[in-house]
Amino acid sequence: MAPLVRIGTRRSKLALTQSGMMQRAIGRALGVADADLLEAVPLVEIVTTGDRVQDRRLMEIGGKALFTKEIEEALLEGRVDVAVHSMKDVPADQPDGLCIAAVPPREDARDAFVSEAFATFADLPVGARLGTASLRRQAQALALRPDLNIEMLRGNVDTRLRKLAEGEFDAILLAVSGLNRLGFEAVIRERLSLDDFLPAPGQGALALQTRTDDLGAAWVAALNDPMTALAVDAERGAMTALEGSCRTAVGAHAVIADGRLRLTTEMLAPDGSARWRRAGELGDLSASDVIDQARALGLRLGAEVHAAAGDQRVES
Repeated sequence: MAPLVRIGTRRSKLALTQSGMMQRAIGRALGVADADLLEAVPLVEIVTTGDRVQDRRLMEIGGKALFTKEIEEALLEGRVDVAVHSMKDVPADQPDGLCIAAVPPREDARDAFVSEAFATFADLPVGARLGTASLRRQAQALALRPDLNIEMLRGNVDTRLRKLAEGEFDAILLAVSGLNRLGFEAVIRERLSLDDFLPAPGQGALALQTRTDDLGAAWVAALNDPMTALAVDAERGAMTALEGSCRTAVGAHAVIADGRLRLTTEMLAPDGSARWRRAGELGDLSASDVIDQARALGLRLGAEVHAAAGDQRVES
C-alpha cells in the first residue's frame, strides 16, 4: 500500500524509539492495521549534522538546530510528512512553511544522576568528574558544587553510559525521559529535584512538526495533549525572551495543577556563580486565548530574568 504518513527521524536509538511510539499512535489514529503499519506509516531515517559531529560542544558547530535542519529540509521538500523531535532540541523560531502540529503527553521532565559508584549527586567527592555537554546542567551542578570537574560528554545514550562504565567519569547527567523511553530506568541513581536542576524548556516532551498546510491532518488532534502543549508554550516563551540556546544556561518548567499553570524560569552564569530566577502563574486555563497568555507569561518572566542577568552567553 502507498504510505499515508512518512515520519522523518534521526537514526539514534532514542530517536527511533520515540518515532516508533509516534508511528504506532498515528497508525491507531488513522485506523491502520498493525500488519500494514510499516508500509502505511514508514520511518525515514535522516542523518543530521548534530549526529555526525560528536567530538565538540554544539555551540562550537552551530547550535542545537543541527539536530533538526536536515529533517526540516526533508519536510519542506516533501520527502517526509511529519518529523518527531525532542522538544528541547527545537529552536524557538520555526522555518517558513513549518509548524509544531502536535505535542503528545509529556514524560518525566527531570534530570537523572547516573553513576557506578555514587548513589546521589550529594555523595560525589571533591573534584569528581561529572560528564555533560549541557551548559545548563554544568552551571546548575557548579552552583551546588563548585568543586566538581565538569567534562564534556556527547554521543548517544549508549555511548554515554559506556564511557561512564569504562571509568571516564565518576557520574553523568542525562534526561530521565530518554532513559525511561529506552527502558534504561535501572541506571538512574537519583532523579534530581526540579528546584536544583530546573529542566531545559520542553524537556521530556516531543514535538511533531509538519508543513503548515498539513496542520489539519486527521491524526493531529488525536496525538496532541492540550495541557502539555500549553506548558511547553509557556516554557518556550521564556526561552525566546532569554535567547535560550546551547550558548546560554537557561531553564524553564511549567506545572499545571488545580486549574492553574505555574511557570518557573532561570538563567545562570556558566560557572554557576550566580543564578537569576522568576516564577508566575496563570489562573484561568479555560480562556479562549490561554495559549497566547501562556506564551506571554513566559516572555514576561524571561524578559525579567534577562534584564537582571544581562548577557551570559558563552562564545565558542
